[in-house]
Amino acid sequence: MRPWTLIAPLACATLTASCASPAPSSSAAPRIELPTEAARPCSLYVLPETPTRSALEIGYATRGAQLVACDAARNLAVQTHEAEHALEDRLASPARRRFFGLLPPANGAR
Repeated sequence: MRPWTLIAPLACATLTASCASPAPSSSAAPRIELPTEAARPCSLYVLPETPTRSALEIGYATRGAQLVACDAARNLAVQTHEAEHALEDRLASPARRRFFGLLPPANGAR
């Protein structure tokens, strides 16, 4: 028996099997860098041991400004998070999700 008689069907089966494999998965979804302002913890003014009236007024104004800055940083983090998810949703189109079996076929057939 010739050696090619055994090798040819095996090579043909290997090539056919590799063609039938699913398409390679796409690259990872894009990532948006979180701004450093959003990742930094908020610091709040602390009153001294024996506060005076002026220390209370300064503390009130300072703490209010710090709370506004902290809320702005939190809002920036939320916007970044939502923008990242919007990019992921746009990349995960219905056709792509259908291809990977995450959605039923468009015409309802199985």
